[in-house]
Amino acid sequence: MANNTADHPPGNSVIEVDQDGDFGCTTMHLRDLMELRSGDAVNKIAECYGDVQGICRRLKTSPIEGLSGNPADLEKRHTSFGKNFIPPKKPKTFLQLVWEALQDVTLIILEVAAIISLGLSFYHPQGESNASCGQAAGGVEDEGEAQAGWIEGAAILFSVIIVVLVTAFNDWSKEKQFRGLQSRIEQEQKFTVIRKGQVIQIPVAEIVVGDIAQIKYGDLLPADGILIQGNDLKIDESSLTGEADHVRKSLEKDPMLLSGTHVMEGSGRMVVTAVGLNSQTGIIFTLLGSEDEEKKVKKGKKQGPPENRNKAKTQDGIALEIQPLKSEEGAESEEKEEKEEKEKKKVNVTKKEKSVLQGKLTRLAVQIGKAGLIMSAVTVIILILYFVIDTFGVQGREWTAKCTPVYIQYFVKFFIIGVTVLVVAVPEGLPLAVTISLAYSVKKMMKDNNLVRHLDACETMGNATAICSDKTGTLTMNRMTVVQAYIGDTHYKSVPEPEAINPQTLELLVNSISINSAYTTKILPPEKEGGLPRHVGNKTECSLLGLVMNLKRDYQPIRDEIPEEKLYKVYTFNSSRKSMSTVLKNANGPGFRMYSKGASEIVLRKCSNVLDASGQKRVFKAKDRDEMVQKVIEPMACDGLRTICVAMRDFTTEPDWENEADILNDLTCICVVGIEDPVRHEVPEAISKCQRAGITVRMVTGDNINTARAIATKCGILQPGEDFLCMEGKEFNQQIRNDKGEVEQERLDKVWPKLRVLARSSPTDKHTLVKGIIDSTVGETRQVVAVTGDGTNDGPALKKADVGFAMGIAGTDVAKEASDIILTDDNFTSIVKAVMWGRNVYDSISKFLQFQLTVNVVAVIVAFTGACITQDSPLKAVQMLWVNLIMDTLASLALATEPPTESLLLRRPYGRNKPLISRTMMKNILGHAVYQLIITFTLLFAGEKIFSIDSGRNTPLHSPPSEHYTIIFNVFVMMQLFNEINARKIHGERNVFEGIYRNPIFCLVVLGTFALQIIIVQFGGKPFSCTALNLDQWLWCVFIGVGELLWGQFVTAVPTHRLKFLKEAGHGNAERDNSNAVLTEGADEIDHAEMEMRRGQILWFRGLNRIQTQIKVVNAFRSSLYEGLEKPESRSSIHNFMSQPGFIPLSEEQHSIPTIDEGCVEIEQLPSSSRNGGGGEPPGRSLHSQEFSM
Repeated sequence: MANNTADHPPGNSVIEVDQDGDFGCTTMHLRDLMELRSGDAVNKIAECYGDVQGICRRLKTSPIEGLSGNPADLEKRHTSFGKNFIPPKKPKTFLQLVWEALQDVTLIILEVAAIISLGLSFYHPQGESNASCGQAAGGVEDEGEAQAGWIEGAAILFSVIIVVLVTAFNDWSKEKQFRGLQSRIEQEQKFTVIRKGQVIQIPVAEIVVGDIAQIKYGDLLPADGILIQGNDLKIDESSLTGEADHVRKSLEKDPMLLSGTHVMEGSGRMVVTAVGLNSQTGIIFTLLGSEDEEKKVKKGKKQGPPENRNKAKTQDGIALEIQPLKSEEGAESEEKEEKEEKEKKKVNVTKKEKSVLQGKLTRLAVQIGKAGLIMSAVTVIILILYFVIDTFGVQGREWTAKCTPVYIQYFVKFFIIGVTVLVVAVPEGLPLAVTISLAYSVKKMMKDNNLVRHLDACETMGNATAICSDKTGTLTMNRMTVVQAYIGDTHYKSVPEPEAINPQTLELLVNSISINSAYTTKILPPEKEGGLPRHVGNKTECSLLGLVMNLKRDYQPIRDEIPEEKLYKVYTFNSSRKSMSTVLKNANGPGFRMYSKGASEIVLRKCSNVLDASGQKRVFKAKDRDEMVQKVIEPMACDGLRTICVAMRDFTTEPDWENEADILNDLTCICVVGIEDPVRHEVPEAISKCQRAGITVRMVTGDNINTARAIATKCGILQPGEDFLCMEGKEFNQQIRNDKGEVEQERLDKVWPKLRVLARSSPTDKHTLVKGIIDSTVGETRQVVAVTGDGTNDGPALKKADVGFAMGIAGTDVAKEASDIILTDDNFTSIVKAVMWGRNVYDSISKFLQFQLTVNVVAVIVAFTGACITQDSPLKAVQMLWVNLIMDTLASLALATEPPTESLLLRRPYGRNKPLISRTMMKNILGHAVYQLIITFTLLFAGEKIFSIDSGRNTPLHSPPSEHYTIIFNVFVMMQLFNEINARKIHGERNVFEGIYRNPIFCLVVLGTFALQIIIVQFGGKPFSCTALNLDQWLWCVFIGVGELLWGQFVTAVPTHRLKFLKEAGHGNAERDNSNAVLTEGADEIDHAEMEMRRGQILWFRGLNRIQTQIKVVNAFRSSLYEGLEKPESRSSIHNFMSQPGFIPLSEEQHSIPTIDEGCVEIEQLPSSSRNGGGGEPPGRSLHSQEFSM
C-alpha cells in the first residue's frame, strides 16, 4: 500500500493520556500509525512515542515480561481496542432457505399446474355433465366424487411443500456443519505470546492489544504489531501489497508488521497494536462488506427479482436445460444455452480445474437432464395429440364454450404428467448424495485425525495414485535424540560421559548449542510422572539440548546470562543455507565469536580446522574431510541417523555481515552428532496397504541420501530386489533439465516412474516433481498426486498437488494455508484412512447412481409408454413425487452413509479418466430395469386378469382410484426398495447383505420407507390415487419385490466381459484434461490476478487466514462441488446455502471488486489467490496452485 503520510498531518504529536480507557493512545492513533510504512513509520514512532519501548509503556505492557494476564486487564483491553475477531456473515434463516428452494423452475411449473388444476376443479359450469363433452364427463358416479377433483391439485402442492422443506432442512444442516467445521479450524489456530514472563500458546481470538507475541518462520501474523526485537526477519506481504519480494524487517528501517502476512525467514518479538476489525486485514474486510452492500442495492434496482433469484444458476448445467420449458422456441434457446455453456467452460478452463468426481458428475447430470426434458416434452405432445385426434377427429365432437373448462382440465392433467416425468427423470438427488456423502465423511474423518479444509479433497483422495511424503514427523516419530557423536578425534557409538571430553571442548559445545538455537526451543519436564520429557519447538534443536542435559549440564543459565537482546547477529536456518549461525560480541575485549550448526556435509566443507582430543585447533584439509565422511558420517547415515555438525569461528575485527559467503567460512569443527528419529511403528504396515491399493509412495526429504535410504528401507518404500531410483536433488535436476536449465517433461517422464527417494531436495525440486507427475501422460492413466508438507517452503508443492496434506502439530501456518487436509496427528496412517474415505465417497456416489438410474429409466419409460397407450400415466403425479422423494432424498441418505471397509484398499485407484458408471454397473442398471419393466407392463395390461379385479385403464377424469393401479404403484415401490439393497454392491459381489448391520441409517431408511408405503396405500386414498389392498395382494407385492434380490443374483452371474455392447458413462475426458493442462500451463503462465497486479497495487486476499478459510470452504461447497449438478427440486441446496452477502458468489458477479487502491481484482481470483497464501513463490508461478486450488 502507498505510504499515507499526506493523510496524517503531524498535528497529533501530543497525545492526551487517559483519553481511551486509561491507555496512553487511542485505537485511532494506533490505526493511523499502522498505515505508515518503513521510514515514515520510524519517524512517526520517534516523533510521537520516542521509540517502541515508549509505545509499550503507553500500552502498559513490558517488552520482556508481557502482560500480566489478569482477566480484568484483558477485559479492559477488549473494550478499549476491540477483540481479535472478524465476525462472519449471518447465516441464512430457515425461511430464506425455504424461499430459495421454492425458486426452482420445475417446482414452479408444478405449482402453477397444480393451482390451475385446483382452480378448475372448483369451476362447475352448467351442462358440465352434458354428453356433448364426450367421455370427458362420463363415468362420474356421484356428486361427492365430482367434488373431489380438487384433491389431486392439493396433493401435488402438498408434495411440493414436503420436497421444499426437506431441501431447506438439508441446506440448513449443511450450513450448520460448515460453520462447525469453520469454528473448528479457527480453534486450531494458536499463537505464541509472553504473559507474566512465561511463553504460552493462546487461541488467536484471545490476543489483545499490548500482548507481546513471539514470531517465527512459517507464522501467519494474526494481528498488527510493531517489532521489538528481530533476527534476520523477512516477511511476505504480498497478501496486502501484491509485491512478491520478501520485505526485510528491522527496528531501524521498517518495524511495522501487518496481520495476514507470512513470516518467511527469521524470528522476533512484536508488541500487538491492532486486532480484529482495526487491523489492516479487518479494515479491508469492513470496506469489502460496505462495497458489497452498495452493489446489492444497485443490482436490485437494475435487475429486479427474477434475475436475482436465478443468478446462482448461470453455470448450472441442468438448470439451463430446464429453462426452455418456459419459452416457445425451446429448441433454439436450448442450442443457444448449450453454446454459451460451452463457451463458459472454455473461459473457465484456464481459471480452475474441477475435481475429478465433480467433472464426471456434471457431464452425466447434463446428459440425463437433456434426455429427461426430451422425454417429458414428447409425453405431453403425444398425450395432447392423442386426446385432440380422438375427441375431435374420431368422435367428431366440436369445441364448445361450456366444455372448455373440462378440456382445459385434461390439458392441465397432461401437462402435470409431463412435468412429473421430468421431475423423475432429472437426478436431483445427485448433488444431495454428494453433499451428504462428503459431509458424513468429513465428520467421520475428523475422528480419524483428518481435518478437511476443502470438501472435494476427500473425494479426490480416493483417486490418488501417488503420495509424495516428507520423512521427518510423517514417517518418523519426530522425537529426535542424539545417539552417536564424534568429538575430539573419537567416534562414540553412544553419548559419552562428560569426563571423557576435554573440559574446554565441552564448554564450547554446551555454549554453542545453548546460544545458537531458537530460544523458543526448550525441553520441559514430562506431563505425567515416568513419561518422556516434552520437546517444545524445533525437534532437531531439542535433540541437541537433550545432548547438553545428557552431558550433565544445563542450557537455561547460559541463556539467562545472554538473553536474545544481546545476540549481535543471527543467520536463521532456511532451506538454502541449511545452517544456522549466531554472532556474539566479546564481553571482555574487541572482536566477535560466531557459533554455527547445520547439515554435516555442508558445514564441514566450510571448516578449515577441527578441535582435537586436547581441545586444540588442528588444520582440517580436504583429505581429512573425505576420511571423516567415509569413517564417521556415512556409517552414521547408513544407520538411518541424521548428522549435524557444530562449529565456531572467532573474528578479531568486525567483518561485513552482509557478505555471508566470507563469514560462513574458515570455521572450526567442534563435533559431529548422529541424531536418531525412529520410524513410527504403524508406518510400514500403512505403506504396504498403500502399495496393495495401487498407490506409489515416494519419500521427498532434505536429509542425506544414506539416511533417507535407510529410513525408506525400514518403512518398506524400498523393497529388496526392486528396480528403483534413489537420488539427490542435484542429480535429479541434472537429469530433468536441458542445457538452458529448463525442465523438460520427456526427461522427467524417464525419471519419475522409478523414483522412490529424493534426498537433499529443495522445495523447488518437490514442486517440480509433483507438477511433473501430474502433467505426465506416460502410463495407462493420468496420475492423481497427494503431497505431505510441514514447512513454509512446502507451500508451492502443497498447492500444486491434487490433495495437499499439512501437518497439524509440526506444520507452519503457511503450510496449513496451502493445504486441503490437515493431519491433526502428523501420522502417515491417517493418510491411508483418507484414501479409504475418499474411495468410499466415490463408491457411495456410484451406488446411489446405480440405484437412481434404474428408478429413472423405469419410471420414465412406464410414464411415457403408459401415457402413449392408455392416455394416462400408470404412476400418478403425486405417486411419482413420492417415488422421487424416497428414491432421491432417502436413498441418498441410506447409500451415502455406508462406512468404509478395509476391502476398499484391495483394488487399484480409479484414476482421472475411469468412467463413473462402469460396465458392471451398466449391466446392473439395465438388468434390473428389464425385470421391473416386464413386471410393470404385465401388471398394467394383464393385472386385472391375474388379480381378478376391475381394470384401471381408460378411466374418466375424476373417477376414484382403482385397485389395479394401486397394485402397480405398490409393486413399483417394493421393487425399488429391494433394489436399494442390491445397489449396496457395485463391483459384482454376490452377498448384498454383507455389513448391512454396520449401517443403521440404511436399515432405518429401508424400514421407514416400507412403513410409510403401507400408510400411503392403506390410508392415502384419493390424494395418492390409492385404494386399500387386502393381505393377499400385499403379500404378492412384497413377493414380487423380493424377486428383485433373486433377479440380482442372476444379473451378477452374467459375465460382464461378454456384454461388449454395454457403454460406460460419466467419463473423465482424458484428452480434454490434457490439452487444458497444457494450455493452462503454457499460455496462461501468469494468472489473471497477476496481470491485474501490473496495473496498480491491489489488495490480494491470500493471507487473511480466518476469513479466508471461510471464503475457501464456501467456495469448495458452492462453486467447486456443485457447479452444474444441482437438482431442480433443490436449486438452493448447493449454491445458495453459502452465498453469504459478504462474498459475491462466483457465478453471480463475474466483474471486479473495487479495492482501496485504484487496482481491481477479478472475483474469480478470490479463492485461488487466497490459497496462494504461502510458499512465497514468485507471482508468475501461482497459476499452478490455481489449477487444483479448489
